[in-house]
Amino acid sequence: MKAMAIRNYGKNSPLELTELPTPAVGERDVLVEVHAASINPIDFKIRDGKVKMLLNYKMPLVLGNDFSGKVIETGSKVSMFQVGDEVYGRPRKNRIGTFAEYLSVHEDDISLKPDNLTYVEAASLPLVGLTTWQAFHELLELKPNQKILIHAGAGGVGTFAIQLAKEMGAYVATTASEKGYDLVSSLGADRVINYKEDQFEEILNGYDAVFDTLGGDSLNRSFRILKPHGKIVSVSAVPNGRFAVENDLGLVKRFLFSIVSRNISTLEKRFNVDYHFLFMKPSGEQLTKIKHLVEQGSIRPVVDRVYPLEETQEAVEYVETGRAKGKVVVQVKKP
Repeated sequence: MKAMAIRNYGKNSPLELTELPTPAVGERDVLVEVHAASINPIDFKIRDGKVKMLLNYKMPLVLGNDFSGKVIETGSKVSMFQVGDEVYGRPRKNRIGTFAEYLSVHEDDISLKPDNLTYVEAASLPLVGLTTWQAFHELLELKPNQKILIHAGAGGVGTFAIQLAKEMGAYVATTASEKGYDLVSSLGADRVINYKEDQFEEILNGYDAVFDTLGGDSLNRSFRILKPHGKIVSVSAVPNGRFAVENDLGLVKRFLFSIVSRNISTLEKRFNVDYHFLFMKPSGEQLTKIKHLVEQGSIRPVVDRVYPLEETQEAVEYVETGRAKGKVVVQVKKP
């Protein structure tokens, strides 16, 4: 099969078109003919070796963390899917590789794709959808009428997060450039702050939650806008000791994460808020809930550009510029 793979870790390690064997199918796996896959920041982090403390892969490594496609084979104990089903999903972390013609994936990690979406549109949703769902429902425990700041509202995660927060009844503020203003407003944002002109922490206060997709200085300043006992979830900063404990990563990683997150721990105590790092988990069950929201019109995909499989490297480079509005999708199977 054709696949886009890297041969080494490193920011300058390009994705190259490679011929690889079609993956084996376990007893609870389905083999999917991949029609489309989307680009996500985790792809660059894996490529750069930034998550080796959590995940270390063998080379050559096919990147890609979510997809849509059609089931063409099922394992002997698969009960939820059959050949011909149109599905979408996010494979578990030790089985990534959606920038390829075929993918073997556990049946628990997929769902039937929304009926009202194309393969390209459906492929844009699994990773950002699951990330946001777990942040809002499991960590932030977002409730109606609470106020949340969503950073980078016009980005891949942000465009989904605004819609889910509004569907949950929250008041949403977001940061965006002037070019993204109309988009985030159309998705339901109640307040838009132009991050190029204004400092959000000088405008907002008394917020219940922050969803951070940027890390760095934006995260540090976010602590100031929260009310006491408010919560921050980040998908871009560093894991802390709590994350190591919750994920049973052992004493060594608990110690290391506690060291690298000392600044965040200091801010937690200073402002009396809770910080959580999120490393999203695959869930076909949650994807089914997202499917229903899409089909009822509560959430719509936002796709910026579509590239063919052979141009996956160019797609990654475009996403890395930070200019994409919504998601960038790789069309693996030509329509």
